[in-house]
Amino acid sequence: MGSLPEPIMDENYSKPPGIRVMERAKKSSLSFKTYQAIVLIVTFFAYTSYHATRKTTSIVKSALDPQAPDGLKFPWQRHTNPVWNQSSKLSWMLKDGWVPFNGPDGTALLGELDVSFLFVYAMGMYFSGHVGDRMDLRIFLTIGMVGTGLFTALFGVGYWANLHFFYYYLIVQMMAGLFQSTGWPSVVAVVGNWFGKKKRGLIMGIWNAHTSVGNITGSLVASILLKYGWGWSMVVPGSLIAAVGMVVFLFLPVHPESVGANKDEDEVFSPRKEGEEVTEPLLRSDREEESAVGFIEAWKIPGVAPFALCLFFAKLVAYTFLYWLPFYISHTAIEGKYLSNEEAGNLSTLFDVGGVVGGILAGYISDRLDARAITAASFMYCAIPVLYFYRSYGHVSMTVNIILMLITGVFVNGPYALITTAVSADLGTHCSLKGNSRALATVTAIIDGTGSIGAAIGPLLTGYISANSWSAVFTMLMGSAFVAGLFLTRLVVAEVGAKIQQLGSQGSSPRSRSPDLLV
Repeated sequence: MGSLPEPIMDENYSKPPGIRVMERAKKSSLSFKTYQAIVLIVTFFAYTSYHATRKTTSIVKSALDPQAPDGLKFPWQRHTNPVWNQSSKLSWMLKDGWVPFNGPDGTALLGELDVSFLFVYAMGMYFSGHVGDRMDLRIFLTIGMVGTGLFTALFGVGYWANLHFFYYYLIVQMMAGLFQSTGWPSVVAVVGNWFGKKKRGLIMGIWNAHTSVGNITGSLVASILLKYGWGWSMVVPGSLIAAVGMVVFLFLPVHPESVGANKDEDEVFSPRKEGEEVTEPLLRSDREEESAVGFIEAWKIPGVAPFALCLFFAKLVAYTFLYWLPFYISHTAIEGKYLSNEEAGNLSTLFDVGGVVGGILAGYISDRLDARAITAASFMYCAIPVLYFYRSYGHVSMTVNIILMLITGVFVNGPYALITTAVSADLGTHCSLKGNSRALATVTAIIDGTGSIGAAIGPLLTGYISANSWSAVFTMLMGSAFVAGLFLTRLVVAEVGAKIQQLGSQGSSPRSRSPDLLV
């Protein structure tokens, strides 16, 4: 009873080293529930560290390019501004920035760094999904995290090495983007392997809080370290993600079969009762394939294209806030006062607090309504007036700014979180795949990779547009939110039609899944 059964010796060979140590200490195999808990915890902290390193550049921006507010780009320019007092002016003039980012085109150069990172990230996502479905995701994820840590730290090394060569930072950012692309397809695939569709929206909505927790952690750590030199704001988070990568290597079980876990212990994998309908929200198809799905075939799965295109614009909005919100806050007077770089970085974390609430709320609502498209589209449309109010009234007082920032985070990050988690997992385990989980990373990569192209374009455009007008930036964001909702129109109409049909059918179970909504 106390020793491991003989049949799983071959399985032990593929078990993570840390799991083997835990089972030897316990003198028995871990339960399925325990494995699920380990998966959620390890992947949560893994992607938290990814986003923590990604967020640091938005904090460092204001140190690299201490752009003067209200158009005062150079200290020798005379400018009369009743809300910008002499101490604020002196504080800004003492900040020299970092060549080449402190010149007249500094903001545009920072935008180019963002787009180089995100473009390579988006392209790498397609490649990473393909590779991730064909190799051990634990090893793949570890390599990605260690590589991300290395190149994040190398960006900060430029501070001590006194490097002022723009292309050094450009190349480092591109390499960081390539390694960052390994993260999302891998963690979603692993979680999808361990959790069925029951309450997936809520579970993954809560789990997806790692995105906002990572942003908050990255902001706080980078802001605190900024006073010691901006290099520390890059090196420390880079070291942390490499350390978490080693935890992934030691403890992450990729899928139940690799560790001999018994799925019958979990209700979401237990055999269904006779006559119970087995269907999926939004995603029904009669086509079944025995082999692993390819890149082109994955695009043909019902729902992949509209959700991917919706995410293109949703992520454009979300990542503009991710990369530019601290910069925007530090250059916008709140109650007639400008905040320091550290204060702006700390305040910007409230957007991510709202994002945590938005992700959980969107997941819960989509589960209750059994309507992913309706939920995502509704959030995107609600984001439009919220963005307008934040731009128009965020400067009135700190209290108003905080409230509007929290609400903005809810509606901007809610659909982004829903599409990149529950929707991606639903599509990656579409019934046409015949239970083949090896397609999870590919489908997730297609959706998030397409979204990441939008994430690259948003910050790039902001770098150029913001030099003239932040109001124009917010107009771009509101337009993008509207277009994102439009891409889901056909799915929304299908879901509404299905709901009406369900209400008219007295004999159907209230908890039965929607019929074929996509053809």
